[in-house]
This record gives sequence, structure tokens and C-alpha cells, in this order.
Amino acid sequence: MKSMKLAKEQRDQAILQIQQFFEHERGEAIGELAADGVLDFFMTRIAPHVYNQALSDCRHVVSQRMISLEDDIYALEQKVKASR
Repeated sequence: MKSMKLAKEQRDQAILQIQQFFEHERGEAIGELAADGVLDFFMTRIAPHVYNQALSDCRHVVSQRMISLEDDIYALEQKVKASR
């Protein structure tokens, strides 16, 4: 799997949010470079777990929809009279 990348605007927003988190939750001011490092850590180490869980959730939804679709198709079957 190729590494996950964010668009520049998304990356800049994420860095700003990380800086704000550290300021509000920890009372620490961190610079843009440090926040970028935190973002890189999460993108390489944590994001793949979140991504894989999202795929698993997607597979479950698709599976449930396929079961429902199969039920709908069976409901369309017409009864065939036995010939004598």
C-alpha cells in the first residue's frame, strides 16, 4: 500500500490543529516543525490502523447490502407450476 498523503491545505490545517491541541490540552506551545513531526508519526504509525478499520467497516456494509440484494432477487422469482 502506498503511503497516505494529505493535500497541502489539509496538512497545514492538521498542523495548526496539532499546535492548538498542545496549547489547549497540555499548555505547551510547539512550533510548526514539531507539529509536522507529530503529524508524520500519526500518518505513518496510526493512520494505517484507522484506514484498515474503515475498510473492514466498508466490507461489512457491502456484505450486508449484498445479502439484502440477494433477498430482493429471490423475492422476484416467480412460482413455476409443475406440468402433468
